Amino acid sequence: MNQIVWIARHANRLDFVNPDWFLTAQRRYDPPLSDDGIVQTQQLAKRLQAEKIAHIFASPFLRTVQTANAVAEVLDLPIKLETGLSEWLNPDWMTEAPERLSIPALAELFPRIDTTYTPRITAQYPETHEQVQKRSGDTAICLATEFYPQNILLVGHGASVLGAAMGLVGDIAKTEVKASLCSLVKVVRQGTEWLLELKGDTSHLTEIESVIRFA
Repeated sequence: MNQIVWIARHANRLDFVNPDWFLTAQRRYDPPLSDDGIVQTQQLAKRLQAEKIAHIFASPFLRTVQTANAVAEVLDLPIKLETGLSEWLNPDWMTEAPERLSIPALAELFPRIDTTYTPRITAQYPETHEQVQKRSGDTAICLATEFYPQNILLVGHGASVLGAAMGLVGDIAKTEVKASLCSLVKVVRQGTEWLLELKGDTSHLTEIESVIRFA
């Protein structure tokens, strides 16, 4: 039986639309989605509605949880928060380890969060480009192996989407995958081989970013 690993990047974030939000935010490295980002999550959910996804994993940052929650509502599934899919903890972007909402606080906002799930891989600040690639790649391999042969969805960030794809299909993902906002990567297992079928598909979106911004 073939297995499909879907990898989605979060939708548009508030500080991309309103950069001044960062100046007064309580958790400045954990922005919510923008209004158009919420629309994107609905379009992503509609795109995945007919797919036989058994498990949803999301980075514990607010924007990824919001994105995953839209899909989880449509598919009637819980959300497992996996720190291995976290944002790249880049010291050039962040002056300190990012503050996030606690798991209980997130679960209060998003009741579909499975509070019994234990993350498989941690992310530690500060982190190099090579470290985030390995961390997210190892996470994708771990989750795909652990839940084989079921289809899974991973919701991450620009760097962790690319790293997860590279973990499964190798360096080809580094040149092929375009991890734009709310895009979809599709990786299919056939026997012992992983094949890249979608490389950052945005056909489900009505608005697509012209320049891919990581973070």
